[in-house]
Order: sequence, then C-alpha cells, then structure tokens
Amino acid sequence: MSNLQGPMAGRRQSPGPRQSPGSQTSLRKRNQQRIVEALVKVGASTQADLARRTGLSTATISNIVSHMAENGLVSLTPTTASGRRATSVRLLSSNGTVAAGIGFGRRHLRVVLVYPDYTIVAEESIALPPKYDPRVGFDLARDLLGDLLERTGISWDALSGVGVGIPGSIDRRDVMPVIGTVWAEWAFVDVVVELEDRLGGIPVVLDNDANLGSVAETIWGPHGHVTNLVYLKVGSGIGAGLILNGMPFNGATGVTGEVGHVQVVADGQACRCGNRGCLEAEASITAMLDRLSAVTSITTTEELVAAAKAGDVAVIRVIEDAARMIGRVVGDLASILSPEIIVLGGPLAALGDTILEPISRAFARHVLPLVRDATEIVASTLDDRGEALGAAALVFHREAVRVL
Repeated sequence: MSNLQGPMAGRRQSPGPRQSPGSQTSLRKRNQQRIVEALVKVGASTQADLARRTGLSTATISNIVSHMAENGLVSLTPTTASGRRATSVRLLSSNGTVAAGIGFGRRHLRVVLVYPDYTIVAEESIALPPKYDPRVGFDLARDLLGDLLERTGISWDALSGVGVGIPGSIDRRDVMPVIGTVWAEWAFVDVVVELEDRLGGIPVVLDNDANLGSVAETIWGPHGHVTNLVYLKVGSGIGAGLILNGMPFNGATGVTGEVGHVQVVADGQACRCGNRGCLEAEASITAMLDRLSAVTSITTTEELVAAAKAGDVAVIRVIEDAARMIGRVVGDLASILSPEIIVLGGPLAALGDTILEPISRAFARHVLPLVRDATEIVASTLDDRGEALGAAALVFHREAVRVL
C-alpha cells in the first residue's frame, strides 16, 4: 500500500549486547512488566496497592512508575487511601495510539485493534483457503488492517506496532519460525520483514499462537488472578503457552510448550517434526479427521464439532481417544509445573465437557492427588480471538519495557 504513513523502519537491526538474565536492566524490565500486568488486570491503583499485588517494594514501585510517567505510559494523580495521601497510577489510553494484533490460523485470519488499556477498538475475521501461501495471508492482513483503521477513523500514524501470531514456535535468536514445529508453508518465511515491508515500516513483533493465547487468557479471559496457567491450543497442531509466576515463559530460545511433539505412541503415525507417534500426529484435529475418513464423510473442523454436538457416536469416540492422550501429556506437564489452571483453546473448546471430561479423567490418572485437586481444567471463552488479542498485548508489553 503506497499511501501508508508513519515512520519508515529499516530491516531488523542487531539486538546489540546481550543482557544477562540477572542484569539490573533485565530486572527493571521484568518489574515494569509486572506493574503493567497488574494495572491491566485491576485498572487504576495506588502505588501501595501495586506493591501488594506485585510483591515489589514501595520504593521500587515509585521509581518505576515515575519513569513510566516520564515516558507517557502512565498518569499519576494525587488521591487518598485509608485517609492518607496517595498517588493513583493509570495506564494511558487517551494519547490516540493503538496496537494491532494479527492472528494467523490454519484456515482463518483475525485482526484486532486495541488501546493501551486493552480496550478492544475493532476486530474482524476472514476465512482462508487450506494450505494458503503465508505471503497471500500477509497481503490480506494488511488490507484487513487498513479496513479496520478506515472504519474507526484511526490513522496509520497512530499504530504503535503490530503483533503477529503464527501456528508454530519462533526462535527468538533470529525471530524465525522453527522447522518441525511450523506447517511447511511457513518454513523459512521471515514474517517480520515481510510484514514490515507491507506496512511501510511499522514495527512488527512475533510470537506463536499458543504463547499469545496464554497472555490473552490472563487479560481478556476470566483468569486475571491466576499466576500459573497453561493454555493448551488443540487444532491442526497442538501446543501450550505458559504463564509461570505471573509472567509468560519463553525459555532460552522461545521453543517452549511443544507438547505436541511428545511421543505418545511408540512407532505411531509419522509427524512433521520427523519423529513418530507424537501427540500432534495422534491427537490433533488433523489426526481425528484422518481417522474418521474411513467411516464418515466429515472433512472439516466445523463438521467435526457439529457432529460431536449432535451426538455422533463415531466422532465422539475418536475425540475421547484423542482427549485421553492429551490428558496424559498435560498431566506430565502439570506434574512438573503445577499450574493453577489449564485452559483448553482452539476449535474443540466449543465442545465443553465432551472433550474436557476425558481429558480430566486421563489427567487425574497421571498426576499426584495433590496436583489433581489443585488444578482446574476449563475451556477458553475467547473462541478464536485469543491469538490476535495476545498479539496486540505483545506490542504494549514490548513498548513498556523498551523505554527502560
């Protein structure tokens, strides 16, 4: 789009000197993100309330929110609390900036616009053909984003960035899809460069769909109080996003939560990662449809869900078989992490207890009673919106820590 406005950014720059996880700068960034998360969950808060919610000292809170105010991220307003003078801290959303989130599914594309306080401005979703070329998807995403901006009267200059989620892990060292975790069409596609070129240099940040879904659950879902959460995305692939101690967990390289590539059947079905019998090869929606092809005419996810809701015995049996394998693997994950809640995302979340009950039964058989009793397994309430919403949130998280 030749009429795009806004700053023209070049190709990705070198990240510069690497900061050790224990460096003072890294610590300050983590602390600021904790403050942002708290403000998102509960709204305007006094500095004393933020200290209680984050576990940070009042001196640390005061120092960081002052820095955030200087950079236009929060407003500070005198108030009273318990009869004493205090300072109320509020995330700014009235400066006209927005973030865009783009979620690429296997067969759909969703674009959202979000204010810095995480108010959703507008969103739209369209269907995509199977095995679409990602570059065609990029063109459609650009056009759909332009339509949303025009519809809401927001200029391209107001975009602070664009977050993107794709169905596969991202190597954070070079911001490229990881071969073996991503569908073949996405292999070797430089998503950030391709989209920044199409968007006139507007900054693009990238993560995988499960990671972004986990972030969205803690912001727009009913789980804002949860500090340890697993978001399990079951679709054409299977992956997990992790929130540990209130923060997204990405590991050393960004390849975390790849439960879809845990072997569940010795010498089972071939998996795209190169191994056999992986959970994804045995229990994904693709695997379910393959099993049903011999006995039904069902070929799409929509038909699968509809048949299960209608009580189709063959479909329910295949779903239950897959759910038992999923529950076993998630049980192993919970035995290591002990999350408070496991959220099932993806199209099958709409089935509710039909899939949750067999997952829960298998889960209970493979964990200690204490873990079983302390872990809730629920379906996501965000439908297919979570990945795009989480992508928009990623923009603000990156912007919040950038100024430190």
